Amino acid sequence: MATVRDSAVTVVGGGALGAAAAYALAAAGYRDVQVLEAGDLAAATTGQAAGLVGQPRSTVAATRASMEAAAFYRAMESDLGRSSDWRTTGSLRIALSETTAAEYRAMADVAEEAGLEVEIVDAKRAQELCPGLEDVADVRLALWCPTDGYVQPNSVVDGYIAGAQRAGVTFVPHTRVLDLVVAGGRVTGLVTDRGPIATELVIDAAGPWAGALARTAGIDLPIVPVLVQYFVTAQTEGWTSASPCIRIPEVQVYARGEGSGVLVGGFESSGTSIDPRAVHVDATLARHEDWEVLGEFAEGMARVTPSVAGSGVRAVFTGWPGFTPDGRFLIGPVSALPGLAMAAGCNAHGVQGSLHLGRHLVESLSGDVSPEVAAMSPDRFVPRGWDWDDARRQAQSVCENYYPRVPSNA
Repeated sequence: MATVRDSAVTVVGGGALGAAAAYALAAAGYRDVQVLEAGDLAAATTGQAAGLVGQPRSTVAATRASMEAAAFYRAMESDLGRSSDWRTTGSLRIALSETTAAEYRAMADVAEEAGLEVEIVDAKRAQELCPGLEDVADVRLALWCPTDGYVQPNSVVDGYIAGAQRAGVTFVPHTRVLDLVVAGGRVTGLVTDRGPIATELVIDAAGPWAGALARTAGIDLPIVPVLVQYFVTAQTEGWTSASPCIRIPEVQVYARGEGSGVLVGGFESSGTSIDPRAVHVDATLARHEDWEVLGEFAEGMARVTPSVAGSGVRAVFTGWPGFTPDGRFLIGPVSALPGLAMAAGCNAHGVQGSLHLGRHLVESLSGDVSPEVAAMSPDRFVPRGWDWDDARRQAQSVCENYYPRVPSNA
């Protein structure tokens, strides 16, 4: 096991955000960086992610950022020596309503301006592209992006780690941070279960525990753990690991092939969250399987793949990503407490968004900050000008409306 030591920069959290932050810091020239993780690297929320990487977005800037992330993951093995296990499957965003169909037509125009190849296809063509779509009677149209795909989240973290280690970053798993040390009005170190360490800057990338860690130094941030889950079926006709990724907003589900089965997840309209005040740095967030919700996901997917209902469940994955009340990330220094910066509140974008979140962190520390990055500052919540219960409801609502529910007849 690597030795815990004093360092100039200490990143707390070894998931996608922590590893990406370390990689970005090293690429920007920061030296003497170490990363502490309570368990195995990428074993918590990151390890439960589905890994979908979708490029079409509603703005040109967001589309180009997603294109850059996809290109980075494709090239990870050649650039960093570790594969992200990227698989180009293409994706189909399926519209069951005219409202969503109109959104996809607009998204196609944005993609064309951004230089991303997409195509509006009819139901028959969607079925040809994805034979696992057994029933397309309700499909108005679909947005096809042939260069979309997915990664294995653990592999992405391994890639960041390889790139960061090449620049001298140390990763120390199985080291639990218990407290931030504050002296002279700033963070000067941490207390861990392997002893105290001194540091000039702490990057709080502790996922759903990020708020709890900040709270040990008197900083209240509304980072709300919200349940996200998916299941993988046994063998399902027409599905393979090469099948296109599917997104269907009207039933709030996404899917992709997983071996000979299909991975089906979604965003429930009545979510489950944890009161942030009940989360402590040394707590374990319990695995929580909500079979009623998983059943709703299966029912939604059965609109286009009826055989999902009878395929049987091979595995269930659950996680607690941190959401914020306004749906924006928490990136950058906490002005009220020098020596502390945040890289948290990923709002379920931790894997796909990790490349740019790492870069945003570096920018936030540079003193030359764009309006986009300034809008992510944790200072918007410090000093506390919000109510815990309202913050929890609003953050949960961000998850519930990740795919805004649209009636099929709209």
